[in-house]
Amino acid sequence: MKKMLAMLLMVAMAGTATAQFEAGKKYVNASLAGAGLSYSDYEDVAFGVSAQAGYMFQQDFMLLGEAGFDYRHKDFQSLYIGGKGRYYIEQNGLFLGAGVRFLHEFKNHNDFQFTPEVGYCYFVSKNLTIEPVAYVDVSLADFSKNTKVGLKIGLGYYF
Repeated sequence: MKKMLAMLLMVAMAGTATAQFEAGKKYVNASLAGAGLSYSDYEDVAFGVSAQAGYMFQQDFMLLGEAGFDYRHKDFQSLYIGGKGRYYIEQNGLFLGAGVRFLHEFKNHNDFQFTPEVGYCYFVSKNLTIEPVAYVDVSLADFSKNTKVGLKIGLGYYF
């Protein structure tokens, strides 16, 4: 009896998560990055915040817009804006994403970046997720000095 109840509960939870990846869903997210969780040639201590908004245009496929701010030290701050796509693997909550963005650093340096990522959607309720993400920001201007690898954690809401 206990096994059957546990199995029914697991099926119900899987159905709740799967329903969030259907066409027409909207999404907002706020993320924190850095604080020793990323690496590039120019970083000692870094901190970043970003916001994303998305639309599930097809089952398991989402288009997102994003904007963010990175702070490394008083002379090295940057703003970015970009877009990306995500593919959700419904069976386990993983997602794969890639996009491009325009980065402006306050020391008058501009760059375009390619931004692949892999993350996980952990549903804490029907609509609210905690999303840890591993990412690479590949610089198209100077790969060796400006490419950044890191981890970020976000709070997402699907509606």
